[in-house]
Amino acid sequence: MDGPVLAMVLAAALLHAVWNALAHNIKDTFAGFVVIGIADTVCCAALVLFAPLPAPASWPYIAASVVLEITYQVLLLQAYRLGEFGQMYPLARGTSPWVVAIIATTVLGQPLPPRQLIGVLVICVGLAGLTFAGGLPRRAHLPALGAALGTGVMIALYTVVDGVGVRHSGSVLGYLSWIFLLQGPALPLFAVLRERRALAARLRPVWVPGLLGGVLSLAAYGLVIWAQSRGALAPIAALRETSIVIAAIIAAVVFHERFGRIRLIASAIVVAGILLLNL
Repeated sequence: MDGPVLAMVLAAALLHAVWNALAHNIKDTFAGFVVIGIADTVCCAALVLFAPLPAPASWPYIAASVVLEITYQVLLLQAYRLGEFGQMYPLARGTSPWVVAIIATTVLGQPLPPRQLIGVLVICVGLAGLTFAGGLPRRAHLPALGAALGTGVMIALYTVVDGVGVRHSGSVLGYLSWIFLLQGPALPLFAVLRERRALAARLRPVWVPGLLGGVLSLAAYGLVIWAQSRGALAPIAALRETSIVIAAIIAAVVFHERFGRIRLIASAIVVAGILLLNL
């Protein structure tokens, strides 16, 4: 992984942790995700006017990615409604790297060199430590954990789809813009049908954090898409999930969730995995 790709993926990790923290901190989570969808739609409606149209070969991937992204949003919304940020975020993100590594190796024919494979596995161990630092889940936690695991699977699937699709597109910006333009209106349209006149009152208190979250989410995934057009999927997917370390810090500092010795050790393991991927 060369320097620019490494820098872009780490920047994406930072932006992703921040926008998820913003989304989780919005009391009306549904309204927050609706505003995020509006922000994505408006931004990408402007971008498609300037970005080259993706090549025809990439449109099946765009269609699949849109379906996966919408499913991801619904599951993530449910996870944040039911669980704590400090557990839901690392579980959702931590599921993705090893699923991507398996798919990339077995389906796409992108086997990892031994050192990078060990790096992915080490990062996954660290992510698991961050996820279960608070202890094993109880039965009441299972719906939230199921939503978080489902979110992680969707992340892995759209990561693989977009990693292949963007290489057929001929335009990273065009590919990204059409994905977000097509999936962005899904939750807002559903909200209009369900809430009707009551929707404006629900959205008013969350406009600022929601719009900021939408812009940051678009920027974060844009950096990842660019990186995927230039590097192997599995190490990029693993490195991107260092956002979990950032999220753990946010959970401790901003949300006053306990960090503790286990999370410190798990964070160090993640850093060790990053070094294995990039030395």
